[in-house]
Amino acid sequence: MRKILVFIGILSLFIQCDTVPITGRKRVNFVSDAQVLPMSFQQYDGFLKENKSKIINNTKQARELKTIGKNIAGAVDRFMRANEMTAEANSYRWEFNLINDKTINAWCMPGGKVVFYTGIMPICANTNGVAAVMGHEVAHAFAKHGQERMSSAQMQQFGGMAVALGTASSKQSNLWNMAYGITSQLGMLKFSRTHETEADKLGLVFMIMAGYKGEEAVNVWFRMSENAKKTGSKAPPEFLSTHPHNQTRITDLRAYLPTAKQLAAKYNAQTKNMGVRK
Repeated sequence: MRKILVFIGILSLFIQCDTVPITGRKRVNFVSDAQVLPMSFQQYDGFLKENKSKIINNTKQARELKTIGKNIAGAVDRFMRANEMTAEANSYRWEFNLINDKTINAWCMPGGKVVFYTGIMPICANTNGVAAVMGHEVAHAFAKHGQERMSSAQMQQFGGMAVALGTASSKQSNLWNMAYGITSQLGMLKFSRTHETEADKLGLVFMIMAGYKGEEAVNVWFRMSENAKKTGSKAPPEFLSTHPHNQTRITDLRAYLPTAKQLAAKYNAQTKNMGVRK
């Protein structure tokens, strides 16, 4: 037990706790932007090179995607500059690409590197739908979810080491390691669901700030749910999933929409005289 306490004491020296802007959630993150952004940009460039033949540029859909991305990135940029996050705003290298792929997916890497697959566009269905998904993905980068997950993965490894150090017999060790493995994995799944819910909320604020209709975020998840029914996709129980169930997201977004509108109006008023960094 003493070894565990010493280990946790040493680990605590490396832990930095701060607050996610807007939502106010406390997060643990000891991975700096200086560490993660060069890796993120390099990986994104590598992805684009590997998928060069699949990149769609000169279509109405691709141009609209880039326009929506720039508008929402502009809202994020204005918010950061108005809230003493100028250095962080300067570190973003916004980029938006559409990839010809039937996968229903979109993602944003740390530093603002966004990819949409054509498979998700029918789920988006319209301009406001694209903005809803764009806001959600951009929010992951804004809230530093990637850095936070990297930090948590390292802490999970450290925790396993502490368990191993603190158990005497091999039989005890096996039991504790098994228990730790199960509970830590469930904890990480819940952690991921927390990120998804937070990105839904932040994304709603940002898309409304950028001039899009937040109500469509609810419709996106309704269409996602309908698509799952058509294809026969069955989600695992929510506590075993990395994402909240579609109906949970629909309910949560509807409930948060009035708050998101109020916050968007507040931040737009706060930043109305600010330009956007090119």
